[in-house]
Amino acid sequence: MPCLRLKGLVAATLTPLHDDGSLNLDQVGPIVDHLLGQGVEGLYVCGSTGEGISLMGAERKTVARAYVEAAHHQLPVVVQVGHNSLSEAHELARHAQEIGADAISANAPSYFKVGSVESLVACMRKIASGAPDLPFFYYHIPHLTGAHLNMLEFLEQASQQIPNLAGIKYTSPTLHEYQCCLEWKDGAYGVLWGCDEMLLPALAVGATGAVGSTYNIAASLYTRMIEAFQDGNLDTARRCQSLAIRLINVLYEWPFHAALKEVMRMLGLDCGPCRLPHPELAAEDVRRLRTRLEAIQFFDWCRSQTWDVNRVANDTPTQPPLGGGN
Repeated sequence: MPCLRLKGLVAATLTPLHDDGSLNLDQVGPIVDHLLGQGVEGLYVCGSTGEGISLMGAERKTVARAYVEAAHHQLPVVVQVGHNSLSEAHELARHAQEIGADAISANAPSYFKVGSVESLVACMRKIASGAPDLPFFYYHIPHLTGAHLNMLEFLEQASQQIPNLAGIKYTSPTLHEYQCCLEWKDGAYGVLWGCDEMLLPALAVGATGAVGSTYNIAASLYTRMIEAFQDGNLDTARRCQSLAIRLINVLYEWPFHAALKEVMRMLGLDCGPCRLPHPELAAEDVRRLRTRLEAIQFFDWCRSQTWDVNRVANDTPTQPPLGGGN
C-alpha cells in the first residue's frame, strides 16, 4: 500500500447548493481554483464542513466525482465515506476508488454508539475494505460521534487489521493524545490536525498537516502562521493564531456552517444555503456578520501575505472560541 503523506493545509470543502437545496456542481470548479490560488495542498470532501452526513448516497458520489475531476490531480482529494450504515460506507469507499480519489476517510457510526476500540476497528476495517487500494484515514471527531476512545490504542489495533490504514484525521482538543499518535512507531502514520483554533499548539508538538473549514476563507493567514513558526518567529505565529481565533469566534456568533457559506459568498463564491437541520441566516444577520468581519479587518488580511499582523492582532483581546472542529 503506497503511503499518502498529506502535508500543509487541507481544506474541508463545502458542498455548494442551489437555493432549493439541490447540488450546484457548477461551483465546484471555481471553489477548487480558489483553494489552489490560496495555497491549499489538499481537499477533504463530504466531511462535516461539506455536510456529507446530510446528503444522500447518490449525492455524495456526485460531489466526490465533481471534486476529483475539478482537482485534475493538482492536489490530493480525500473522500469522507462514513455512514451509520457500514454497507453504505463500504459502497461509498468503493466508488471513491473507482473515480480516482487519492484517499478515503470515515467517521464512526454515531446513532448506535461505538463503545470500544475493538468495535471501532471492526467498523473501520469493513469500510476501508471497500477501497483496498486507497489510503484510509479514520476521522476522529468524538464530540459529534460520541466515540470517545483512545486513539493510540486504535492505532495499535488498527495497524494490525486494516492493511490500507494511513492515519487519523484528529478533530479533538486532546493535544497530548494527538502527540502520542504522531510519535507512535517513529511517526509511521499520518495524523492530521483538525482544530483550526489550535493549529499553532499542534505545530508545536509536531503537526505537519491539518484539515480545516476556515482554510476555505483564510488560508493565507494559516500559511503565514506556519511559515512564521518554521522560521522561529513565534511572536508573529501567535498573532496569526490570535486572528484565527477572532475569526472563528465571529463565525460562531451564528450557526457556523451557515456563516461560513455566507463568508464564501462575500468572497465571490456562492455556495448557497445549508441543508437542514443547519439554518439559513436572515438578511440582517448577514449584514451583522459582514460588520463583525470588517471590525477585525478580515477582508484586508484574508487573502494577503503582507498585512500588518501586529496592528490587527492588538486591536481587541482574544477570547476562547465558542466551538470547534470540522
